[in-house]
Amino acid sequence: MSFKKIIEPLKDNLQRNGITKPNPLQTEILSKIRGGKSLFVIAPKNAGKTTSIVISVINKLKAAFEDAPRALIFVKDKEESLKLAEIFNTYSKGTDLRIYCAYEEHNMELQREELYLGTDIVIATPKRLNRIFYLNGINLNKLQMCIVEDAEFLFRNSNFAEVTRTPESIGRCQYLVFSDNFDDRFERWQDNFMHLAEIIELE
Repeated sequence: MSFKKIIEPLKDNLQRNGITKPNPLQTEILSKIRGGKSLFVIAPKNAGKTTSIVISVINKLKAAFEDAPRALIFVKDKEESLKLAEIFNTYSKGTDLRIYCAYEEHNMELQREELYLGTDIVIATPKRLNRIFYLNGINLNKLQMCIVEDAEFLFRNSNFAEVTRTPESIGRCQYLVFSDNFDDRFERWQDNFMHLAEIIELE
């Protein structure tokens, strides 16, 4: 089986990096994500969760558009943010998609200024994203995809509460949560803003 309905630059970049067909996880979820379905994706490490995020976001957004971000991805820390941005840069070659990282170690005012210039994909730590938002430093009104990568980090510090605030501030959106395990606390999101989400589990 080969990738279907993938924009040409992305398909070329996948092939250039040795990815010619979807793995079992991607076979299961990519068409659902493309169709706009909200998902909890539960799969072990090295199952292809991160690559699935990158493929899905690039293929959905396709090209730069206006200034407000259309995809928001929550990550654990600065290191994970920069690592994910590097993967996005690899697979978005040939497109003009703009990727921005927001994390605590960066100057707040500078981040607000940089976001004002426009971006399509924001990769952020929960606390920094909320600080920027409440200072009116980011417009989430155009958001189409809200994603959590490796969601285990949510249950340390106050990250779960920080991420839960975001749906209170945006309209209709597709939610994608990627995790090694399904935590009972996710049921709160099912009751509130992910009540139609499907749970996909890969052993």
